[in-house]
Amino acid sequence: MIHLSRWKVILLALSFAFGLFFAYPNVLTAEQKAALPGWLPKSGVNLGLDLQGGSYLLLEVDVPAMREKRLTNLGEDARTVLGEVGIEISGIVQDGSGVTVTLADPATMDRALEAMRVLTSGGGAGTVADRTVQRQGQDRIRYAFTDAAMNSMASDAVSQSIEVVRRRIDSLGTREPSITRQGADRIVIQAPGESDPAALERIIGRTAQLTFQMVDVENSLEEALAGFPPPDSEVIPDASGAPMLVKKRILVSGENLTKAEVTTDQNRQTAIGFRFDGAGAQRFGEATAQNIGKPFAIILDGVVISAPNIKSAITGGSGIIEGSFTIEEASEMVNLLNGGALPAPLKVEERRTVTAELGADAVAAGALSTAIGAVIIVVFMLLAYGFLFGGISVIGLVLNGLLIIAAMSMTGAALTLPGIAGLVLTFAVAVDANVLIYERMRDEARAGRSVIASLDAGFNKAMGTIVDANLTTLVAALIMFIFGAGPVRGFAWTLTIGVFTSMLSAVLVAQVGLAWWLKLAKPKKLPIAE
Repeated sequence: MIHLSRWKVILLALSFAFGLFFAYPNVLTAEQKAALPGWLPKSGVNLGLDLQGGSYLLLEVDVPAMREKRLTNLGEDARTVLGEVGIEISGIVQDGSGVTVTLADPATMDRALEAMRVLTSGGGAGTVADRTVQRQGQDRIRYAFTDAAMNSMASDAVSQSIEVVRRRIDSLGTREPSITRQGADRIVIQAPGESDPAALERIIGRTAQLTFQMVDVENSLEEALAGFPPPDSEVIPDASGAPMLVKKRILVSGENLTKAEVTTDQNRQTAIGFRFDGAGAQRFGEATAQNIGKPFAIILDGVVISAPNIKSAITGGSGIIEGSFTIEEASEMVNLLNGGALPAPLKVEERRTVTAELGADAVAAGALSTAIGAVIIVVFMLLAYGFLFGGISVIGLVLNGLLIIAAMSMTGAALTLPGIAGLVLTFAVAVDANVLIYERMRDEARAGRSVIASLDAGFNKAMGTIVDANLTTLVAALIMFIFGAGPVRGFAWTLTIGVFTSMLSAVLVAQVGLAWWLKLAKPKKLPIAE
């Protein structure tokens, strides 16, 4: 193992080149990075929330509210489908996983079953085979979610919410946000550099459910406000807080929205332009063609933001939402709509802000602790093993640090304060490999072996211990990364990178360095044997 192999020299040179190539952007200013050619790396190590400052939010997905809404939609779907074929119902009862529809005339059971089975055929938004229709008795029909759909509803809602939140935060320009799942129904958001948690919370907390529904002009708003609303309508406030009676049936929803943008109306006032996909355009065209002259409500998160009259059929799949919007309000709505609707409301369980000043103090403290740790390690190695063997270890330490910084810069990993602790620990682990090798060499030399035999035995007999120690550290780091969150994962990630880089740097630098010394000096005695 102590032979000066050409491939080892080449690998060592490539390791230094790789480290310098991907680590150098960390010493450049933003202006210098912008002036670099496009083929050169420009990304440095991203500082985590505790080092850069920013906002921390712990959100809980309101799964019960989502289930309640979906069960309500089941009842409205059944009411609408049966109404279209002229079948009267005497009541709809909701339970934990579906609704039971009672028919006014049991003789219509066969026609009702045939009409409702369309809801399970996948024809339409959300109408997939995750629902069942079953006959119960002479006049009742059970319309419900399958057990599999109910079991996956919460998990799917959290996964969808994470993606929606990520798109919304990206629209704010926040750099390298950390969005992770915690437990069964919680989401942890760390947004470095975002100093206004209220704005962050406002953007990501809105459900952004956009629906187009007809205004109910046939029934009395006063009676609905008195507590007697029609079964197929509901009272929804407009932007000024005034109540409005709106049909429950959703003509088109935000699920069919493909694009939203800030635009202007015919009076040059700020408006929101929208475009539907093919299915949404068809449904919107049919709905507007059937209701010419009637008002329809555009509802965002339970508020009617506009209620224009339908002047003609809108068949192109696009239109504008008029209202008294400022440019800022319209831009925020566009970002929400383009980011997608949350499948369930989000409740803020915890909010925390780390100031940039506190982050700067943490960076300074971390840099100081890293420097002190590195100096102590260097001094120890030089005093314990001399300038030759200790110096080789120091060179390996420098390569290890370069490779860690390069790997974190290349992968976009965030460096946290616990990550700095992992960095210091990695330096200690790196020289620990050299200590094992050198001590084994010392024992072999004291036993009377030659210099070459001692060097070779040092590497051969210490490698097993080195591999075992690093594998144990790697397993612990992987467990922390998988089950941990936030700072714990930052520590684990830095430690994981350090395990691989320390194995390469400590062993390879020692092999090449000592082989070179052996070839040039041809020593008769091992310096560290005394």
